[in-house]
Amino acid sequence: MSIWWSLHLRREAASVPLARRLLLGTMETAGVDPDVSYELSVALTEACANAVEHGGRGADGAGLSGAAYRVTAYLDGETCRIEVADSGPGFPGAELPAASSDAEHGRGLRLIEELADHVQFGNRSGRGGAVVSFDKILKWKDSPSLLLA
Repeated sequence: MSIWWSLHLRREAASVPLARRLLLGTMETAGVDPDVSYELSVALTEACANAVEHGGRGADGAGLSGAAYRVTAYLDGETCRIEVADSGPGFPGAELPAASSDAEHGRGLRLIEELADHVQFGNRSGRGGAVVSFDKILKWKDSPSLLLA
């Protein structure tokens, strides 16, 4: 089975639940185990919240403006890959700063690392902006709602 979708969203808090609901609906329809779907939806929520809070400064020439960010999800075989890209200043260095329990920022990115199987935090080359992408191996319900060949 292979499903993908992409959203171009305004950098507003109200956009985050929209992305989450679309992901959960896709997972339910495809027959993904609810626990896996929930973990992916929490990780997506954190990535979108990061884009909303930090992701804008102006037009970047690639269709994203400081008022927007992009979410793309791929369900391909046994894996789901999600990517959230914005047009903000990007991540400051090669490594994320360590988040402590009393840190104001960075806990959401650490949560994504805990919930996903493989995570990449990077910057969009030449255009500016951060990219958060993560993969998770899917588990399936006993009787999927959608059977695709």
